[in-house]
Amino acid sequence: MPPGQRAIAGVNDSKQLSATRRVALAVRIREQALVIALGAASAREVDQLNIYHATVLAMRRALRRAEVQLGRPPDHVVVDGLPLRTLGTVHTAVVKGDATCYAIACASIIAKVTRDRLMTALSCRYDGYAWARNSGYGTAQHRAALAELGLTPHHRRSFCHDAQVALVFDPPPAPPTPE
Repeated sequence: MPPGQRAIAGVNDSKQLSATRRVALAVRIREQALVIALGAASAREVDQLNIYHATVLAMRRALRRAEVQLGRPPDHVVVDGLPLRTLGTVHTAVVKGDATCYAIACASIIAKVTRDRLMTALSCRYDGYAWARNSGYGTAQHRAALAELGLTPHHRRSFCHDAQVALVFDPPPAPPTPE
């Protein structure tokens, strides 16, 4: 976001905002931002690399896109969470940054709006998983769809073990009694 420019009213931790409010704020953020560069990692990459390394990969992709837009690498970036030792870019990590740092809150809003649009598009292609409503979170309806329909190429298999898909709290069956 431009330094010294007044903050957009209502920007907050994206988890605290309704989807409608996030969409409206995303429009204003896009109008004012100096650069918006998104990066992603596929479900397959998450499974192959693990969530940490896939997150770093997605951030590097976003940084490369930002470099193209800026015509040079960013001097410094802020990230939500803990420092990323393998990012390869000077950065400041801000724990709970989406609730305390304006630029991170703006990025979080853009990311969630983008994610929600992708999930809605996937919902049209893969009916039954309720992705347009659950945004990929493991709701009861989504877990039931996994049990009934199975995994798609967009599911992270490392997150969908049988024990995670259906949590069974019943005690194990008693051993057979000797006759």
